[in-house]
Amino acid sequence: MSAWAGGEGDLLRLPSGRVIRGRGLRHGPPAAAPDFGLYLLGRRPPAVAWDATWVRWPDFRLPSDRAAAAAAFAEALRRAERERVEVACRGGRGRTGTALACIAILDGVAADEAVAYVRRHYHPHAVETPWQQRYVRAFGSRP
Repeated sequence: MSAWAGGEGDLLRLPSGRVIRGRGLRHGPPAAAPDFGLYLLGRRPPAVAWDATWVRWPDFRLPSDRAAAAAAFAEALRRAERERVEVACRGGRGRTGTALACIAILDGVAADEAVAYVRRHYHPHAVETPWQQRYVRAFGSRP
């Protein structure tokens, strides 16, 4: 398993032991580059030197394509087994926290506990809106 060694951003350790860095892009480029980045923004982010996936996700809203978001969450979890993975939006709390909660569900956290898990282990203000919280619960109940 690849681990993050310091650097900015908050690290979320999942029940499986995988670690994903959550980060706010407004803080500038990362000091330690990831192997894979999942970027959650309303418009395409600038190109980066590592593998990356962009999910169109306007601020304070939900992903424009929920199937693409679910596939990106699964890829981030899979890659976190051996690679340094970061999930980021502009501020690093709402969209990033929502994605991390969905990834936590994929890693075995119960849907009704995922938001609390991410707030406890990542950031206390993660998942900012009621509709983001509902999205996480619904994500856990999908087939």
